[in-house]
Amino acid sequence: MDRPARVRILDAAHELMLTVGLARATTKEIAKAAGCSEAALYKYFPSKEELFIQVLTERLPRLTPLLSSLAAEPGRGTLEANLTEIARQAALFYEQSFPIAASLYAETQLKRRHDEAMRELGVGPHVPIEQLAAYLRAEQGVGRVRRDADVFAAAALLMGACAQRAFAYDAAGERPRADDFAARLARTLLAGVAGEELRTPASRPHPPAVSP
Repeated sequence: MDRPARVRILDAAHELMLTVGLARATTKEIAKAAGCSEAALYKYFPSKEELFIQVLTERLPRLTPLLSSLAAEPGRGTLEANLTEIARQAALFYEQSFPIAASLYAETQLKRRHDEAMRELGVGPHVPIEQLAAYLRAEQGVGRVRRDADVFAAAALLMGACAQRAFAYDAAGERPRADDFAARLARTLLAGVAGEELRTPASRPHPPAVSP
């Protein structure tokens, strides 16, 4: 059975955005690749901006649902395992979305339109940071994150590192593996924010030496 038109449009948009860039992936070309008319495309997606957002939402690693589910149930699983999975999903998301979104920065007018559309829809690059901060705040409530931890800064550090991995290693030709990168990032972040009961003896600060 043929795939539904909406699925074909999303698949075609994803492929074209990856291969020719967001700026050059016109609705006309997307519709042609999907085997439908532009009118049919606009039936499902009112604008190219909304189509782009749905590609990020439905065709890339599901970072937002993971963050939302964890924030709704603080205390589930281990904090290290949760942070590792968040970092892994974020690393893969930015790795796959960066080539799509990069061309936006070369076209000021196009980027402005996309920024406006994302604000109207309540989405954008800042949202995962805010969602991770909300999750860490929820874990503060159950004592697994220190009360004095700056959860926004911690969230920005983790998401920023994942985004930087996508950008920084193109020239190097080989990125750190997502699984290893995520585990190391989670351990490092955990050492800074974990509540006392989650800290290993080695990670606890030593009391100052007392002179005889």
